[in-house]
Amino acid sequence: MMLKNKDILLIEDDSIDVMSFKRALVRLEIKNNVRHVENGEEALAYLSNSENSKPGIIFMDINMPRMTGPEFLKMALEMKLIGCIPVVVLTTSREEKDKIDCFHLGISGYMIKDIDFEDFVITMRTIFNYWALCESPGL
Repeated sequence: MMLKNKDILLIEDDSIDVMSFKRALVRLEIKNNVRHVENGEEALAYLSNSENSKPGIIFMDINMPRMTGPEFLKMALEMKLIGCIPVVVLTTSREEKDKIDCFHLGISGYMIKDIDFEDFVITMRTIFNYWALCESPGL
């Protein structure tokens, strides 16, 4: 299983969305550690630090201060920090350009943040069920 004993990296600047994300994991009984950073710059620093374990999956927003999600993805790819780590965008943006930009930068999924918490839990369950079944390279 891809996520077994792996940290989850959450790149999100909105404290309410962070709280909802963590609440959803509790509801789904997902026990992986969540490493939270508030923007792309902090994410690059986290991933660059060899003392930090590589996450099994990255969840990120695209509209953040200092460095947007697409800017983070571009830098992380150039710096070879992501490798085979799946990246899932959780955003309110329904802009086609945002979707296209993110998929061109190698994301694994683009999900709209549900305003209703129960709908958000269903979305998260689906994501985690999928990634729990996926095999990953032993990198």
